[in-house]
Amino acid sequence: MKRILTAFLTLLLILGLAGCGNTGQQHTDMPVDSTQVNPESNTPTIEMNLPAPALPEEFVLINGGTFQMGSSEPEAWRIEDEAAHTVTLSDYYISQYEVTQEEYQAVMGTNPSAFSGENLPVDSVSWVDAILYCNARSAQEGLTPAYTVEGQNVSWDRSANGYRLPTEAEWEYACRAGTETPFNTETSISANEANYWGHYPYLIEDNYFSQGNLETKPGVYRQTTVAVGSFQPNAWGLYDMHGNVGEWVWDWYGGYETDTQTDPTGPSSGTRRVYRGGGWNDFAKNLRSAYRATLPPDSASFNLGLRLVRNAGNGSGNVESSSMQTNGQTGGSILIAYFSWGGNTRGIAQEIQRQTGAELFEIELVTPYSTDYNTVLDQAQRDQNEQARPELSVHVEDMDQYDTIILGYPNWWASIPMPIASFLEEYDFSGKTIIPFCSHGGGRFGQSLTAITKLVPDVVLGEGLAISYSGGSSLADDVAEWLNENGIPIN
Repeated sequence: MKRILTAFLTLLLILGLAGCGNTGQQHTDMPVDSTQVNPESNTPTIEMNLPAPALPEEFVLINGGTFQMGSSEPEAWRIEDEAAHTVTLSDYYISQYEVTQEEYQAVMGTNPSAFSGENLPVDSVSWVDAILYCNARSAQEGLTPAYTVEGQNVSWDRSANGYRLPTEAEWEYACRAGTETPFNTETSISANEANYWGHYPYLIEDNYFSQGNLETKPGVYRQTTVAVGSFQPNAWGLYDMHGNVGEWVWDWYGGYETDTQTDPTGPSSGTRRVYRGGGWNDFAKNLRSAYRATLPPDSASFNLGLRLVRNAGNGSGNVESSSMQTNGQTGGSILIAYFSWGGNTRGIAQEIQRQTGAELFEIELVTPYSTDYNTVLDQAQRDQNEQARPELSVHVEDMDQYDTIILGYPNWWASIPMPIASFLEEYDFSGKTIIPFCSHGGGRFGQSLTAITKLVPDVVLGEGLAISYSGGSSLADDVAEWLNENGIPIN
């Protein structure tokens, strides 16, 4: 029935809009025109009078409005940087889909993705890559590029009609589609509604040993991206706003302005860019509409892509954006600092020390965690949920002598163990380089890199190394390759 209705509406559009060109690709059985969304009703309606020039297929017109951005105190697993505040936005167009590998390849001539498939979302693109793609596609289609790139600084021409990234506020407004719940499904999102690590649905951390209390039970973990549009869209016709790949937005990371904002564009400078929505290997808590993830603008990840936006009205002015990232200190010593519970991280740290000769420092607690696995799982999620800072029993006497910190930890509940937070907050790491490594049981870094960059925004973040459990027979080679990638001398 849906296909019949779609075909009928499409026929009406073709008859009524003869002569309007379409240039996009069709991913699913959706109408081949742009769609207008009325935020009052949360219901997409076909816009029969398309603006000129015609937009590509599969873009949705989002009517501007006012909403509460961020999360409120009762929301489980909310983070302090999600402070709720009132935002008013102007109209804009946003793509129904994440940019696919086929679309990226057609413009850039290359495909950096870790997974392969024309209709899979492009992944492993940095924020800088995303900006360059927006400009290149705009030029290819005869549009005015939105961005001017000068070294590490990027300015945004708000009057340009070309493709661009959404602002953080535009992304959240579109994701929510009129909802105020943690997810736009207005449920505890399941693996049948989004592509994420379905073994870890919302609130699993609090109910790991009593899953009868969960609204959504553990589901499938696909361990890969899936074709865009594989799940039902939100109320405004947008697909994969939760999961599949995280999506870069324009903004530098920083605290929200808590007074009422109109068309905010975030801080004018910074060291980390924001991405939203969560990816195929994230826990549900990190798919929430309000959750904010960060990475350096030149960093890429296998679960990170982009979605495009275009202006719907006549914007004006330039948004200047400057990088505060330094190149890091040089000439000093290297410290290998690590926290280990079961011994896997310790073994990796010792291998790094064997190859580099660097000083080794184990992060230890005044009150150690339990040695019982089930108990420590509960202790770890409790500390993470409360953002506790366990007291450390040992301390680095002179952190100033070190320019590079190789920082190791187990991936606990898709983030850092809280003793790592205690360590990072104890010293001034400004200008230093932190090179992370973690041991994991399948989740790689999870959102631990976001946690680190939020705690120490003024460091240079090196390339990370994620080791499955103890690393096995390839550990020495994996460590050597990683050290070489980061320019760390090997004995």
